[in-house]
Amino acid sequence: MSEGTYQVIARRWRPQQFDEIVGQEHIVRTLKNAIETNRIGHAYLFVGPRGTGKTTTARIFAKALNCTDGPKVSPPSDDPVCNAIVAGSCLDVVEIDAATNRSIEDAKLIREACQYAPAECKFKIFIIDEIHQLSKDAFNALLKTLEEPPEHIKFIFATTEVEKLLPTIISRCQRFEFLPIPEKQIAGRLAEIVAADGVEASEDALLAIARLANGGMRDSQSILDQAISFCGKKITAVDVANIYGLVPAADIEALASAMAAGDFAGVVALVDRFSTEGRDLHRALQDTQARVRGAMLDAIRSGGKTAVLGAPLATEQLLRMLETLQAGEHIVRNGLSVRAAFEVTLLKAVEQSRARAIDTLIKEIASLSADLPTEAGEKKIDWARPADIPPAAPIPRAAATPAAVPAATSAVASAANAIAHTASRPAAPSAPPSPAAAPPPSAFDDGPPLEALGGADEFAAGNSFAASADFADNASADSASASDNASGDSASSGSFPPPALPESEDFKQAVAALPEKIRHLLDERFHAEFIVLAGVPKRRLLTPNAPKPVAAPIVSDASDVEPEPDV
Repeated sequence: MSEGTYQVIARRWRPQQFDEIVGQEHIVRTLKNAIETNRIGHAYLFVGPRGTGKTTTARIFAKALNCTDGPKVSPPSDDPVCNAIVAGSCLDVVEIDAATNRSIEDAKLIREACQYAPAECKFKIFIIDEIHQLSKDAFNALLKTLEEPPEHIKFIFATTEVEKLLPTIISRCQRFEFLPIPEKQIAGRLAEIVAADGVEASEDALLAIARLANGGMRDSQSILDQAISFCGKKITAVDVANIYGLVPAADIEALASAMAAGDFAGVVALVDRFSTEGRDLHRALQDTQARVRGAMLDAIRSGGKTAVLGAPLATEQLLRMLETLQAGEHIVRNGLSVRAAFEVTLLKAVEQSRARAIDTLIKEIASLSADLPTEAGEKKIDWARPADIPPAAPIPRAAATPAAVPAATSAVASAANAIAHTASRPAAPSAPPSPAAAPPPSAFDDGPPLEALGGADEFAAGNSFAASADFADNASADSASASDNASGDSASSGSFPPPALPESEDFKQAVAALPEKIRHLLDERFHAEFIVLAGVPKRRLLTPNAPKPVAAPIVSDASDVEPEPDV
């Protein structure tokens, strides 16, 4: 290079060793291992976006294979063969542009050159850039040579459009995918460059250049060259935005916050300012998408909701907003009025974020209705209510009639027997009964006492009581029915006394003799009171075809809201 001739950053800072390649560590590792283990293939296909290092990696690989005393993972920088490869004067490393050498005649020349041994190196290497530009006939002319080349021949193909290659070509090569380089890695490389060149650049400015490069290191270095020419020795984010029409990051934040808050007027005002300042609206849309996507990921990590945009939004809302922004990207890029398309896309995204999916609404309604009654007169009771939360205030209690209990459990019958037995034989006031003493048999002794069933907790947790509003009208009918049943069953199960009513002395004594634990449970947890005591023979509960039994002890729930009709 003659004195006074400037060489651009992309050429001056082109990597010369594997370790200098940025963002393609998986490819560097594979090629190094292939050299160290002597597992070098005959054809390689490098695929990836522009400016990600495909041709640079091909040249470094060629130097590593043909350097003096090679192959070596780290070829010496002062090796004459390596310097010739860099300068493009090595006869055994041929670099071809398939965009201008794409005919079948060019492919035949390559095939003929493969017949000659290398002049000064160990391998004769063909680097064919933009291989997808070859014609179909040229591809077919290379197939046989590509499949079974001589031992001294190596092919390295590079392309940005691998879908245009014939499957027969791809299957004969080892394929390497070059990925877009992350923005932070590009910014870190640019920081090294400006530090070496004596240029001061802020971190925000370098990140803005990295975003403009879209994952390409060569593009970022070209942009940096232009920014240095415009700004001199000091580069700021505002300068980069002014050069390329970018929307500053603070304005993108303000736009995303206005969208999250549903501020249509604020969104329109920001779009007007962007258009007046000549900003790149398509790039602004992409930056807004990136901001919304970051918020959506934060919502996913936070359990379904986030407020990083200034207003609390659920994951579903952010997803709808992001989908609308992505759908409008094509319209903004190719529409006749970029401003109108950009404005409509943003407003639609705000509107979609306020909509709710019907399936989500159904799920929410179903979850809310899980604790509601399913039948008339039924009340859902919170069995897991903490003890420190006071119960609901009692409401006026209404009279009730017992409902039919053909499927009542033995626990209900046993509890009824225990209460009825206590009512007929109250305990003496002076001496409480001994726990070991068994009570004498009676007509209600069809099951074990309540204590044998596990205590009052199981009695409360395993039984519910149904009530009806017309008990007062049918109380006498129930008493007559109980008398009839008692007389009809006397032959098989003994006498069946009528139910005890609240005004009777037996009723009062039975309630007074009820265990304190059960009374406390019924009063504190259920807010209930006894309105009638009646026994139910156990055999009637267990016999499928038995006639309708007399109701078990009925407890009136003070929180009954609506009476249940007679069955």
